Amino acid sequence: MADNATTETPQDNKRAILHLCTRETIRPLRDRVLTLAGFSVDSTLSHTEALSLFWGRHYDLVLIDVEGESGIPQAEHLCSEIKTAQPGQIVAFVCNWRVAIMTDCPDEILRTEFDPAGFAQGVREIVPPAA
Repeated sequence: MADNATTETPQDNKRAILHLCTRETIRPLRDRVLTLAGFSVDSTLSHTEALSLFWGRHYDLVLIDVEGESGIPQAEHLCSEIKTAQPGQIVAFVCNWRVAIMTDCPDEILRTEFDPAGFAQGVREIVPPAA
């Protein structure tokens, strides 16, 4: 595994999230927020590595950060690859409102605002904690 990925060993019945974020400063913060919210998180900076991690285990949610309009094509490509391979896989984009209106690939959209509690709550609404 490359140096830009972090993985967690699944514990208990935590819901598993694959988090792709190409922004080195934001990714660890979001990973920590999700971990504190009770999720098991694997994350990477690379689209290629995200696909490799996806093939390695089951994820309840694939969370793809889309940084601006220029990030839409890569995010949509990854989303399409995942949804073609596993149509039932839940995929969500984390993006701003402009990106949200320009894409229709993901199942869900989480708006980017600096609100860690809101971010964790948005993920919980997409994949509720395991019973």
